[in-house]
Amino acid sequence: MTSQPRSGASLVARKVGYSVAVMVNVIMLILVNATPGWRVLPFLTEDFVSLLWLVNLSIFASVMVNLAYLAYLAYDAAWFKSVGQIGVTAIGLVASIRTWQVFPFDFSPYGGPWETLTRLMLVIAIFGSIVAIVVELVRLAGHGISDGVRSQTH
Repeated sequence: MTSQPRSGASLVARKVGYSVAVMVNVIMLILVNATPGWRVLPFLTEDFVSLLWLVNLSIFASVMVNLAYLAYLAYDAAWFKSVGQIGVTAIGLVASIRTWQVFPFDFSPYGGPWETLTRLMLVIAIFGSIVAIVVELVRLAGHGISDGVRSQTH
């Protein structure tokens, strides 16, 4: 359970960042779920309804993790952030995979390569999520190893 010393400016910047993330995600939850919400986007089909719970879960998880970061800012253990990031990223990964499977988009009225570009963005999101989870798992393992070494030397 180590915490990393941070400067006052860094502490304030992180606090502002977490607060902004919470506000933006709460606004997103409202915009997606209020009337007309997601239906205002003409390229989304009714199939999006089957993904709505995952989208909401992903946004809600981000809100909760950022609130946890704010609440434990004084503690600020690196492993705590890694666990939070793994959780949020894993939910995002599931949402991206499910979006690929359902593909609730209809770009036929627009012409152009929109379907291909959207699928490419989903592949990037899936790959990026997998890489991010692996990176955080390595960081988490490193925190555990370094915490164990510190506790043995003290």
